[in-house]
Amino acid sequence: MRDILATSLFFGMGISVGTYLLGVALKKRVNFFLFNPLLLAIILTIATLLVTGIEYQEYYSGAKYLSYLLTPATVALAVPLYEQVTILKKNPTAILVGIASGVLTSGITIFAMALMFKLGHIEYVTLLPKSITTAIGMDLSAELDGIVPITVSAIMITGLFGNIAGAQLCRLLGIKNPIAKGIAIGTASHVMGTSKAMEIGKVEGAMASLSVAVAGCMTVAAAILFKEFI
Repeated sequence: MRDILATSLFFGMGISVGTYLLGVALKKRVNFFLFNPLLLAIILTIATLLVTGIEYQEYYSGAKYLSYLLTPATVALAVPLYEQVTILKKNPTAILVGIASGVLTSGITIFAMALMFKLGHIEYVTLLPKSITTAIGMDLSAELDGIVPITVSAIMITGLFGNIAGAQLCRLLGIKNPIAKGIAIGTASHVMGTSKAMEIGKVEGAMASLSVAVAGCMTVAAAILFKEFI
């Protein structure tokens, strides 16, 4: 059975989609934020690989086809932004300052963490792109001579945290304005956070979509400055 699954062209895709759909079903039954479909899909996929003894590369040979959809899915985030473009026209300065604040905070946080844990230059630049979408973060990490696989892991963890806890943190901090919530979630946790913002509301989703694109561009520029700090 293990060999059949490992050599199946679409095993990786099937287990990824299947575990996510199972996570969605569980979320509907148990309305608790930790029952997040993305988190459950990751846990169930890892458990499946451990139980079956299938190596990651064998799994990824089929799952990689899903990753091809990453770039067009990111581009598709422009649709909700277009639908709410009036809000952007009315609040351009506040929106851009909000996104810039998030990008700057991310860079300062990584710098402080690098000093605290005595990280070297390579580890430091590897973590700088943690809050931008994978499509941009991978190329930026490579450009900075970082360790791309670790960058991808940091991006995934950051996005997953934003998807799970973004709405709760906004509530805890008293952030009620839909524009502010969308910018905060999108800037801090890129596409994965944006998917949660879209569940919260149309305005939140549109602002988060904008934040993903703008924060990505700002982070590339900021990383050039921050990379020299350590």
